This record gives sequence, C-alpha cells and structure tokens, in this order.
Amino acid sequence: MFLPLHDHNRLKHVPRPYVNLSLIAANVLVFLLVQGGGITEGASASVYSYGLVPAVFFDLRDLAPHLQVLPEWSGIVTYAFLHGDFMHLLGNMLFLWVFGDNVEDAVGHIGYFVFYLLCAAAGGFAYAALDPGSEIPLIGASGAVSGVVAAYLMLHPRVRIWVLAFGRVPLRLRAIWILGAWVIYQFVQIATSIDSQVAWIAHIGGLAAGAILILFMRRRGVVLFDRHLA
Repeated sequence: MFLPLHDHNRLKHVPRPYVNLSLIAANVLVFLLVQGGGITEGASASVYSYGLVPAVFFDLRDLAPHLQVLPEWSGIVTYAFLHGDFMHLLGNMLFLWVFGDNVEDAVGHIGYFVFYLLCAAAGGFAYAALDPGSEIPLIGASGAVSGVVAAYLMLHPRVRIWVLAFGRVPLRLRAIWILGAWVIYQFVQIATSIDSQVAWIAHIGGLAAGAILILFMRRRGVVLFDRHLA
C-alpha cells in the first residue's frame, strides 16, 4: 500500500548510522555474491545452507553433507541475509534505509546490531515454532525489519514520512498512520492468507521483539512516542 521514501527525522546521538548502512551492504553483497543475484543454481543451494529450515533447526532432519556449511543452529540468524529475488531485497532494504538510522540513533551502534539480530532471531523462531517439522526454508530480512518498524513506531509516531501510495501517489503522512497501517496489514494477512509464500508469522515475531526490546535497549533520556513534542 505504502512505499516509504524519506523521513524528516534528524539523528541526535550518532553522526552516521554506519551499522545500519553496513547491514544494508551485507544484505546486498550476500544477494550478489552468495546467491548470485538469485538466478544461479548456487542460489537454491544457499537457501538450504544459510536459510532457516525448521526441521533442521529443531534437529528433526539433517541437511545433505554438501549443504552443511555452518552449524545448523546458525540459520536462526543467517536466513535474514538471504532474499528470494531483487524486489524482495529492495523492499526490505528500503524500509531499513528509511527507519533503521533512527533506531540505531536511539540504541547506539552496538546496541542496534544486537537489536537487529535479536529481531531476526525472534522472527525466525516464530516461523520455526509454528511448524517444527517443516522442511521449507525461511529467507529474508523481513523479521528483523519488522522489529525496526515496531521500534520506530514506538519512538517516533508523530514524524512525517514521505511515501508512495499505491505505487504512484506521493504523500507526506505521520508515521503512526503509515506504520500503524502496515502493522495492522501484517495481522490481517496472517489471519486470512492461505498457502502464502510470505512467512507472515516471522513478521509478527519480529514486531513483538522490536516493541519489547526498544523499551529496554534505548539510550537513557530517549523517550517513547515523541513525548518531547507534546
């Protein structure tokens, strides 16, 4: 519905959000170098080697020897650096570009890196726990990005964001309307989608983690819900 383009929200504590930029770069490099841009035979192998396969994570199945690159438990995080295609990558990275810098500003560089990985793990665990015996791999940064969205919404609901509505109409609206609608959309999809290729439950897991973690990980003096603007 809404494609975020830019927010008018200056950083207050860090001169440059280099962790957020590094995460974006890492996702792009993995897509190009590990997955071959999503078009090579090696790309499908990487989905099993680095993606999150619930049955493998819960030790119910073993990967083929040639796919065992990392410890099986590591998929709970590494899956978040893989993407199905360019548009999948672009959508996640755009959300991270617009909203991630302010979350990094609120929790600090190291804190943001930990926050991001924990949100990814929460999204992955939600997906795996829903069907522990599944052999369908989960990939994509959506769980981690959902955590970033939840944190941003709790920190800056009053900030105005430029978005592209329905792919063609530029609008400038408060974050609470844009991101609030996005959050509601995730719950609607998980309640109504049948046999969807999108792992909506991973989004919900990331959202919950981000909302909880920002309560405890934000810097001292960083307020929630833009209360300093009241």
